[in-house]
Amino acid sequence: MTNSVASVPDLSQEEIRRYSRHLIMPEVGMDGQKRLKASSVLCIGAGGLGSPAAMYLAAAGVGRIGIVDFDVVDYSNLQRQLLHGTPDVGRSKLASAKDRLKALNPHVEVDTYETSLSSDNALKLFEPYDVILDGTDNFPTRYLVNDACVLSGKPNAYGSIFRFEGQASVFATKGGPCYRCLYPEPPPPGLVPSCAEGGVLGVLPGIIGVIQATETIKLMLGIGEPLIGRFLIYDALKMRFRELKLRRDPECPVCGDHPTVTKLIDYEQFCGMRPEPPAQQVAASANQWETTSVELKRRLDAGEKVFILDVREPNEYQINRIPGSTLIPLGELPRRYQEIDRDQEIVALCKMGGRSAKATDFLRSVGFTRVKNLRGGILDWVDKVDPSQPKY
Repeated sequence: MTNSVASVPDLSQEEIRRYSRHLIMPEVGMDGQKRLKASSVLCIGAGGLGSPAAMYLAAAGVGRIGIVDFDVVDYSNLQRQLLHGTPDVGRSKLASAKDRLKALNPHVEVDTYETSLSSDNALKLFEPYDVILDGTDNFPTRYLVNDACVLSGKPNAYGSIFRFEGQASVFATKGGPCYRCLYPEPPPPGLVPSCAEGGVLGVLPGIIGVIQATETIKLMLGIGEPLIGRFLIYDALKMRFRELKLRRDPECPVCGDHPTVTKLIDYEQFCGMRPEPPAQQVAASANQWETTSVELKRRLDAGEKVFILDVREPNEYQINRIPGSTLIPLGELPRRYQEIDRDQEIVALCKMGGRSAKATDFLRSVGFTRVKNLRGGILDWVDKVDPSQPKY
């Protein structure tokens, strides 16, 4: 992918000074730097991956950077999302990102889109950009980004992170594979925890995000060997890179020889994630299989006997907990559930409610009848009952 530089204004004296280390490289030079100035990239997300990628792309002189995000800056972001600082907590991530990028390089145009990427807006958002940089952290959006890139003919500079492992590739180029060639079907819902559930080493997104930025620049300049048909896996604990060969699948439903996906679909449904039910159904479900933090606190204050089962990991339990709760990590529950009295009422909890929902399902499957999930987990308890405890 190369852009014409004929219509791009010459670099100013200040830009020449700024990009001098590029200009003396034969692979870039004046023409290459003007090509970067004429290029554009859309970053999906201003979080862990989007932060280092956007900063290095802005510093490199990519002329137009778009960012799609709808979140606000939280303290838990600051360990890895370097676009944002402590004074930005509570601000829109887009506002924080734009200020940081413009301070880094005022010559770069920064477009912000405060919206959730969806099947309704993806193709329109992608249209004016040369490369799409995927910094998402959930499967429905990854499949959406992939399919929209294939349908719009935009390269997808892909990256993902979890705990100590990162992955990177370039998908959806002409003749190259797409994300669905690697993962034709999404994993079952809840099988792969998010970074919010499983954690991530703070420096890891810096490494993967910079790889994504590197691949984006190579695509714009038309130089080197991009990660097309190559899937890079990085293990931070072992400091080891592995590379897998990846070919386009002729049977791929999106980029194959006879595609069956010719328009964007419902990706929440495709990934097996149920839509949010009406409020009345939520209340009914909560009465049957769930309880709330406020209700649990009321019952405890009334002296009712409730066995509170915390299925998080020991390191999480050290951060915050409900007084009197018993820790049995979810992975240990199948061999330790006999430690729990079947006749007592049980309320299971985790960080946000996902793992404890699995715990309640398991306990019911082995004969427990009086077990409920704490909706929203310990974070909801801290928000609504005990704000003196820290959140993570």
